[in-house]
Amino acid sequence: MVMLKPLSDRIVVKFEEVEETTASGFVLAGSSHEATKAATVLAVGPGSRTLHGDLIAPSVAQGDKVLVENGAGLDVKDGDDKFSIIREADILAVLD
Repeated sequence: MVMLKPLSDRIVVKFEEVEETTASGFVLAGSSHEATKAATVLAVGPGSRTLHGDLIAPSVAQGDKVLVENGAGLDVKDGDDKFSIIREADILAVLD
């Protein structure tokens, strides 16, 4: 279970580990050659506020599979588990 509680429009995600092998047997790092990465949403902040104080709720929920821009967010490590804290704007799409 994630012990992080994101603030504002921030979201905690866990990226899927993708390992690809070329025809000659070389292993490619999952994120080194991609523009986007798939992730699972683990925790969601309450949303951001407008200038008038109205809350804009996030459009994703815990458990959603999302497509995130490569290089987005801040990486956090808890023991052997690795998470990233991203902004909602870094999410490109929700995967079905």
